[in-house]
Amino acid sequence: MANIHKNPPPTVTARLYAGTSGWAYPTWKPEFYPAKTPAKRFLEYYATQLTSVEVNYTFRQLPTAKMLEGWLGATPSGFRFSFKAPQRITHFSRLRDCEALVEQFISALEPVRAAGKLGLLLFQLPPNFKADEDTRARLATFLSIPILSTAPIAFEFRHESWFADDTYKILRQHNAALCIAESDDLVTPEIHTAATHTCFRLRRNGGYTQPEINSLAARLTHLTLNRDVYAYLKHEDEPTGALNAVALLAAAGKRL
Repeated sequence: MANIHKNPPPTVTARLYAGTSGWAYPTWKPEFYPAKTPAKRFLEYYATQLTSVEVNYTFRQLPTAKMLEGWLGATPSGFRFSFKAPQRITHFSRLRDCEALVEQFISALEPVRAAGKLGLLLFQLPPNFKADEDTRARLATFLSIPILSTAPIAFEFRHESWFADDTYKILRQHNAALCIAESDDLVTPEIHTAATHTCFRLRRNGGYTQPEINSLAARLTHLTLNRDVYAYLKHEDEPTGALNAVALLAAAGKRL
């Protein structure tokens, strides 16, 4: 097989990291992956087209050192891996009394941080986790866990009760980003609570049109003036999200 890195990886801007939530999809051939690309080289090819990936694998189990070594070796220096926090933290413990779990999660990702390829840590709460005085206090206590200050973090709330000034105040106090998530069922207000980074998860069914992508590229490019921007499009059997992410990076590049 020819050198998979025949073209250099995208270099739109050092502060825009865009991709999808996963890469291991044979059904993305041939529209995204060339027809003859073997599965073991999917990530290597992916990283020639996109600048980041959200790893959902960590929602259920932590990666091994060997697994991380393979991922790091398949990607160029400017690439970033973001990781979804384990369900034991967000869904089972629901942010309560889980400092040891958080330390285990972040410690497992140390090889990625050491390689300079660590993006966001995404804490996605379940849809039935509602905000009230007690759960907001729990959020504040959780965000006080010392090791959380060592990596950029973002919170995705999937119940609209969280979308309030009291929540945003807590996030700002800990430099935690409000994940701006868009789906067919719920759209997060675009409020940037972290000073150093922000996160978009664009999950609308059917993808985005080119005019919509152009508008999004303008918004994200503007945000890169003062923070790192992570944008992840929906992963599914069809390669729509990956192709949209490629188009997003291309549109952002035209604005530089």
